Amino acid sequence: MPRIAVGGFHHETNTFAPTPATYEDFVMADGWPGLTRGDDMFATFRSKNIGMSGFLEVARECGWMVVPALWCQAGPSGRPTADAYERVAGELAMRIAAARDSGPLDAVYLCLHGAMATEHLDDGEGELMRRVRGIVGPDIPLVASIDFHANVTAEMVALSDAMAAYRTYPHLDIAETGRRAARLLARIFETGTKPHKAFCHLPYIIPLTQQCTLIEPAKGLADAAASLAGEGVADVSFAAGFPPADVPECGPSILAYGWDAAAVDAALETLRRRGLAAEQAFAAKLWQPHEAVGYAIRQSNYARKPIVLADTQDNPGAGGDSDTVGILAELVKQDAPDAVLGLLYDPATAAAAHKAGRGAAIERAIGCVSGQPGHAPLAGRWIVEALSDGSFAATGPMYKGFHMELGPMAVLRADSGRRGVRVVVSSRKQQAADQAMFAHIGIDPAAPKILVLKSSVHFRNHFQNLAEEILIVLAPGPNVEDPAALPYRKLRAGVRLRPLGPEFRPA
Repeated sequence: MPRIAVGGFHHETNTFAPTPATYEDFVMADGWPGLTRGDDMFATFRSKNIGMSGFLEVARECGWMVVPALWCQAGPSGRPTADAYERVAGELAMRIAAARDSGPLDAVYLCLHGAMATEHLDDGEGELMRRVRGIVGPDIPLVASIDFHANVTAEMVALSDAMAAYRTYPHLDIAETGRRAARLLARIFETGTKPHKAFCHLPYIIPLTQQCTLIEPAKGLADAAASLAGEGVADVSFAAGFPPADVPECGPSILAYGWDAAAVDAALETLRRRGLAAEQAFAAKLWQPHEAVGYAIRQSNYARKPIVLADTQDNPGAGGDSDTVGILAELVKQDAPDAVLGLLYDPATAAAAHKAGRGAAIERAIGCVSGQPGHAPLAGRWIVEALSDGSFAATGPMYKGFHMELGPMAVLRADSGRRGVRVVVSSRKQQAADQAMFAHIGIDPAAPKILVLKSSVHFRNHFQNLAEEILIVLAPGPNVEDPAALPYRKLRAGVRLRPLGPEFRPA
C-alpha cells in the first residue's frame, strides 16, 4: 500500500497590492477553510471543490495510505509576510519530515496555487518544493495541483514530477484537478517510472478579464489542452498566469506529461502554436465608471434582467481590498434606479449598522478602509435595511459544499435621490462570486435593475445566466486591468505586456 504525505499552501499574490497577508490571514476561515492540520483534513475536505478533496477521493479509491500534514490559504492580497511564509512552510516541512521518520514515504502531493510571491521570495512554491525535496530526496514522486492563474516557474517544473492546472475560469474544476494529479501519481506507481515532462511560456501576458474560459479564445486553449491527452500523453495544462505579479516568470505557460517523449513534446508544440495564434483574439470592451453607469441606467429601462457591472480593479480575488467606492459614487451621483453593489469591505461600518439596528439612519463615510493613496470614503446618510452575521452556506458551483464566514454584514440604502442605491457591506474580504452572499441577507440578485460585483471573472459561474448584459468597468483600484500600466521591474526581457502590446525591457 503506497504511503503518501499530503499538504497544501495557497496564496495568489498581487505584488502591486497594498495589503500583505499575515499569518493570521492563513489561519482564519473565510470563503474557504482556515488552517487545517493532520487528520482533521479528511473531514474538512470531503466533497469540497478543492484540489485536496479530489486527490483524497482518488487515494481512497486506490487504497493508498495518506499522511495529512496541513492545508491553509489566505485570500489574494499583497505579498505574504516573511513571518507568515516561514511559519506555514516550516510547519508543513516539519510534518512531512515527521511522516518520513514514522515510516517509508512513497510520494508527496502538494495542493498549491502557483502564484505565491512573498516579502522575501519571488517563487514561494518553488522554494517550498525545494524544502520538501530536501526532506524526501530526489527519487520520491512529488505531484501537485495548481491554479489556472499559476505563474509556473522552471524551478517548480524541475522539482516536481507532474503538475496539473485547473482548466476553467471561473474555477469549477478545482477538485477535478486534484483527481488529475492523483491519476498521474497512480500512473507513476503503475509504470515504476516518472513521466517525461515538457514546459514553455507564451511570450505575452493576458489580462485577467480576458482569461475567462467561458469565452474565446481562452476557452479554445483550455479545451485544446484537455483534448491533447491521449496515446503516450498523460496530461496537458494551459495556465493563463496571474498578471499583477512582478516576478520573472509571470505569464501564461504550458505543461505536458507522459511516457512517450516524442508525443509529449509534440503536444506541447501544438498548444504553443495555438497560443501564439490566439494572441490577437484576446480583447474586451472596457468601460469607465461614468459611462458604464449611464449606459446601465439607459439599458435598464428595457432590460428584463440585471445589467451587471464587474468592478474588476477592486477584485479581492486578485489582491484588491474590496473597499473602493468609484462605482458606488457614480451610482449615487447619477441616481441609478434599483442598483445593488457588493461586497464592500468595511468592518467598522458593518459594526455601526448593527449597533444602530434595522431601519435606523446613520451618517457615515463608507469604504476605503485600507488607506490606499488617492481613494476617499463616500460620505452620506444611509438607511440600515438588513443585517446578518455573515455565516451562510454557499449555493453556487464554484463554492459547492462551503460554509462562508464573512463576519457581521449589512445592507445600506443611500438616503438620497429618488430611487435609492443599496450596498452590501461585509466584515471580511470575499469576491462576489456566489448568489448566497446577497440572498442570505434578503436581496434576490436577479431582481435589481443594476448589479455591481467586486469580481473579475469568478462571478460568471453563478451570475452570468441572470445577467442581461455584463460590463467590465475600470473604476480605480489596485488590481490594474491593463498589465502594460503596471510598474514591472523583474519581468523577463521581451515578454509582451498585453496581447500584441509593448515588450518589457529592463531598466
